[in-house]
Amino acid sequence: MSNLKATKRENLSSGSNNKLRAEGFIPAILYGGNNPNLNISINKKEIANIINSETFLSKVLEIEVDGKKEKVIPRDVSFHVVSEEPIHIDFMRIVSGKKIILEIPVKFINHPDSPGLKRGGVLNIVRRKVELNCPAENIPDEIIVDLTGTDIGTSIKISSVKLPENIKPTITDRDFVVATVAAPTIIKEPEKPAEDTAVEGAEGEAPAEGSEVSAKEGEATKKDEKGKEGTSDKKPEDKKPAEKKPAEKK
Repeated sequence: MSNLKATKRENLSSGSNNKLRAEGFIPAILYGGNNPNLNISINKKEIANIINSETFLSKVLEIEVDGKKEKVIPRDVSFHVVSEEPIHIDFMRIVSGKKIILEIPVKFINHPDSPGLKRGGVLNIVRRKVELNCPAENIPDEIIVDLTGTDIGTSIKISSVKLPENIKPTITDRDFVVATVAAPTIIKEPEKPAEDTAVEGAEGEAPAEGSEVSAKEGEATKKDEKGKEGTSDKKPEDKKPAEKKPAEKK
């Protein structure tokens, strides 16, 4: 558990807060429980190592203010839109016996012991975080999923994940999937179309040597054949001389 020292903030104006940020402090508020809200500031260096971690918003911390220590959990962080530096943090007091709904990160272990992954399978993560209903005094940093023995086609459901005592998922109406071991995706290259057999005289192909002459000769031959067809072997019928009529008698 990380221990942080905080200082009370008496002046809550925006100018005072900007001055604190310039001096390397982050304005914050502490709320919840039976005590009144408390405006505090925290040294940025003390929290820099954990504020950008995936587990920060589910991590139990201990804050000391004026010698008094309290267990808290971060509930929200505001960042500057340009510099992306933290400019404000909300902390909630942890009250023993109460339950808190939190999104807990999922961590996968023993990848080399998965037969499916060894054979080229892919771990398809469906949920990187799971929303859990946790006792305030027993909040896990992460949910551990053991991949030992998982083969291709395995669906890892929440029922197969070992959760700490008295911790339950907020989704209770179904046994939802956390991850699957899927078959490898193989991308096939499109098959090339079979090359068409070259056709003599096809469009775009250069004529073979001598083909032009052959073509002309062929045309001439066709013309000769047509000419012959037009000439009949039969001789024209001889015209019979007109018969002379006998002269009329006078």
